[in-house]
Amino acid sequence: MGAALLTIWRFMDGNRAHEKQSAALVSGLGAVLGADRIECCDISCEDVRMPLWGRPPERLVQLPAPDFILGAGHRSHWPVLRARRLFGGRSVVIMKPSLPLAWFDFVVVPEHDRPPPVHNVILTRGALAEPLPDFPSDPNRALLLLGGPSKHFHWDAAKVSAVAGRLLKQPRQWVVADSRRTPQDSLAQLAGTGAELYPWQQCSPDWLAEQMARAGQIWVTGDSVSMIFEALQSDVPVGVIAMPSRNPRNKIRAAVDRLLDEGLLTDRVDVDLQGTGPRSPLAQQVMCAQALLRRSGWSGAPLRFAGEAM
Repeated sequence: MGAALLTIWRFMDGNRAHEKQSAALVSGLGAVLGADRIECCDISCEDVRMPLWGRPPERLVQLPAPDFILGAGHRSHWPVLRARRLFGGRSVVIMKPSLPLAWFDFVVVPEHDRPPPVHNVILTRGALAEPLPDFPSDPNRALLLLGGPSKHFHWDAAKVSAVAGRLLKQPRQWVVADSRRTPQDSLAQLAGTGAELYPWQQCSPDWLAEQMARAGQIWVTGDSVSMIFEALQSDVPVGVIAMPSRNPRNKIRAAVDRLLDEGLLTDRVDVDLQGTGPRSPLAQQVMCAQALLRRSGWSGAPLRFAGEAM
C-alpha cells in the first residue's frame, strides 16, 4: 500500500445525519484518489475541546498534519476553524453555516438552500450521501419509506394510506419502514397487507442502506428529502409520494419538482416501475470531491499551509 496522499480530519458532532454527510465526502475523495491514498482521522467534538488560547489538545498534536478539515453541523464549526488556524489545511463545512461563509475555505451547500454565488461555495444536488453497499438488487423486492410532518410539509395520513395501499397490491416483496417523524400507528395501519414492517427503533444504522441496495424500486414520502437523495444513490427507479406544502414558497418541494422534471424521480403510482431501465447513481459525493480538489489546486502534492488570521 502506498503512502497516503491526503490527510483528512473529520470533526464529528454526534448527529448521525451530519456525520453521514461528512463520511460521504470522505468516501468521494477515496473514490477519486483511491481509498488507500487517503487517511481520515475521526475526531469527536465532545472529546476534544478547542481552547481559544494556549496549547491545542495533545491528541491533535499527535495526528498527521491535515490537508482538509471537515465538519457538518453547527457544533463542528468552531473546532474546524480553530484547528485550521493552529494546524493549517483547508477548512470545509457541509451545509450552510450560521457563521460568515468567508471564514471557511470551502462550504458545501445544497443548491435548494440558494447560497450566495461566492467562490468558496460548492453546490450539490441535495444532501451528500454515501454510496450504497454492493449488493445485487432484486426486481421483485420493493421498499417504501415513510417520513412525517416537518417544517416544510404537512402530513396527509389519508393520502399516504391510500397510495401505500395501491403500491402494496403490486406483486412484490414489500418492505416498509417509518422514521422518527412518522406519526404513531402509521406503520401499524399497514398490518395485514403482506408487507414486512420495520419500526425505525428496531433498525440498525446500516439497515436502510442495505435495504436500498437490495430493492428493485424505492418509494419515499415527499417530506423526506434526505431519504430521497439517499435513494438516488441506487440505480433503480425511485418514486415519491407528494405531501402538502406548508408554504407556497417551498424550496424542498421545488428541488423535488426539478428531480421529477428531469426524470430522476417519478410520482406515477399507476405505472409499474419494474420494467424501467437502470439509472446511474447520483454520486454527488464524487462530484463534490472533484470540485474540492480542483478548487484547492491539488496536483498530488500536500495541501498543507499555515493558517491565516481570521
